Amino acid sequence: MAYNQQPMANPGMSVGGGNRNVKNLPMNADGRAWSHGFCDCFGDCGTCVVACCCPCIVYGQVANRYEHLTQQGFPDPDKGGCCNSACMIHGLLTACLGAGFIMQFMKRGDIRSRYNISGGGCGDCMAAWCCAPCELTQESRELQLEEESFGGKQG
Repeated sequence: MAYNQQPMANPGMSVGGGNRNVKNLPMNADGRAWSHGFCDCFGDCGTCVVACCCPCIVYGQVANRYEHLTQQGFPDPDKGGCCNSACMIHGLLTACLGAGFIMQFMKRGDIRSRYNISGGGCGDCMAAWCCAPCELTQESRELQLEEESFGGKQG
């Protein structure tokens, strides 16, 4: 018996995720706005205070939470951890060269892309360089909205 049908490709593995626009913000051709304003960092005072005193810790948490959501499709059960490799590299770059903001603005671009948030590299760089605590808190809160959309369900 002969088959005249071509084999079909299997769909690639897709990593899910939670709701990436929890607040149902309006979208336009450039994307949407951040869920929380840049100067709304006191909506999460704990993160803001840690970001003021030791931004490398918050950066490490944001980076790990982002990577976990991207690669695993569900929230990091460790909530980003505390002192991880991203934190240490950021701390060294900041202490030795004052250049930790470079890692921050690159991660901000990744987060904007994941959530289809409008903006660009120049704005990301200025946010990271001018006010790291506000920038890191805003990113942390954006990730938190997606993590909370899982409603406690993981993996």
